[in-house]
Amino acid sequence: MSASGGAGGGGTYRNPVLGADWSDPDVLRDGDDFYLTASSFGRVPGLPLLHSRDLVDWTLIGHAVERLEPADAFAVPRHDCGVWAPSLRRHGGRFWIFWGDPDHGIFQVNAAEIRGPWTRPHLVKPGKGYIDACPLWDEESGHAYLVHAWAKSRSGVKNRITGHRMSTDGRELLDEGAVLIDGDLIPGWFTVEGPKIYRHDGWFWILAPAGGVETGWQGAFRSRTFHGPYEERVVLQQGGTDVNGPHQGGWVRTARGEDWFLHFQQRGPYGRVVHLQPMRWDTEGWPVLGDDGAPVLVHRKPDLPEQSAAVPVTEDAFPGGRYGRQWQWTANPQPGWATTHSGDGLHLACVRSVQAPDLRTLPHVLTQRLPLRPCVAEVDLSLAADAPGARAGFAVLGDAYSWIGLERDADGTARLVHRFAERGGRERDAEHPRPAPDGTARLRIEVGDGARCRFSADADAAADADAGDGRGFRGSGPVFAATPWNWVGALFGLFAAAPTGTGPAGAALFTHFRITTQGES
Repeated sequence: MSASGGAGGGGTYRNPVLGADWSDPDVLRDGDDFYLTASSFGRVPGLPLLHSRDLVDWTLIGHAVERLEPADAFAVPRHDCGVWAPSLRRHGGRFWIFWGDPDHGIFQVNAAEIRGPWTRPHLVKPGKGYIDACPLWDEESGHAYLVHAWAKSRSGVKNRITGHRMSTDGRELLDEGAVLIDGDLIPGWFTVEGPKIYRHDGWFWILAPAGGVETGWQGAFRSRTFHGPYEERVVLQQGGTDVNGPHQGGWVRTARGEDWFLHFQQRGPYGRVVHLQPMRWDTEGWPVLGDDGAPVLVHRKPDLPEQSAAVPVTEDAFPGGRYGRQWQWTANPQPGWATTHSGDGLHLACVRSVQAPDLRTLPHVLTQRLPLRPCVAEVDLSLAADAPGARAGFAVLGDAYSWIGLERDADGTARLVHRFAERGGRERDAEHPRPAPDGTARLRIEVGDGARCRFSADADAAADADAGDGRGFRGSGPVFAATPWNWVGALFGLFAAAPTGTGPAGAALFTHFRITTQGES
């Protein structure tokens, strides 16, 4: 079902066009096709790739990074680290994506086709604190450039945009870099970041937000030369709308000459949802976004060929044991975590761990984004593992989390359990465990306004289906308010695990994962 805002009626669309955590979007046109990528932080595969023909309806077509590097750093979850604010470009017959990893430096990958295969990540600029990288191949001069921002948490520096000359093959930088924009010198500006650089009408343009993701604005900077000086202007801000901190995105021009801008809005536990703004140029040559600088809620759709309604997929029948593109692990995956088989359903091994039970530290949690709209999510679970302490479940995962599922007692009895952990706290019971005689259960999470989650389960799902008049779902525990990480929205997660020990711990089978959205939030 939908994880999107998307089309309205009568040739209009309604924001957000992507109603889930597609953070820090950048967009590219290639012929009649539009492609979008977004931050994926520490989840794998990384760098999602979305496709559209009308800039409103989007589908997920793949990822550009199969494993994060350096591999040893991402063998464990690093939820707020990894891939920050990528830039998607086309040059020399290839697609390119550059991004900054705040702990390791600036990377790039490239491919002849958008669906790949993509090259392995190449480290262009090693070091800490380099984020939000964007390349520019300047057709007028034949030179290539790179700009990036700074993460103060790693470098002690922020509010600056640094620029480099870059080799035209995108593999190395040709100078030590220079500060192009120093936000400390602009009255009232702070936390300038997320630069996207373009050439237009004889100017170098850097579109960059400032003021923080929840309360800031979108800026535009221009100069006749790459190294400046740059003049600035605020081109999009909240004004009297409900769109807080319109922030960080990309400009795209259609084949018919229309200009549009895609950016994100911070929505708490839902993460960073994506809005589409009309864009025009004023008499002084500056871009004007939205409705004279204020975000639009409903607007005329782009003048593009009609496209059928489309959204990134969320449901999954796991055919042959394979999971869909919407799922990402919380760390680089290892062989055997999920296995293919002749039937349907996700076959997850109960991976043994020496750590205390804490989903935030497990690398083998399979996640997908939480929809912005209220929804009901369900999955069927069968715990085949017999090892004492083996468990599997369905979670809402953030820096606090809650999950419901099945666990084996020391005597081999399967029990329905519901547990949670507060931010920084240890896992505790949210409800007293109760028997699950068949080792099966149907699990449900109802997500209401404000990402308030109600958990329930039918531990007699198989018997109920046979009898036709079973007891059905029973609520479990208090309402749980989903929480984000620092930069990542809350996630749905499926997992299977077992305490440390010897020998195989067994496995769990998840089937019929489905999400039903309920109107708009």
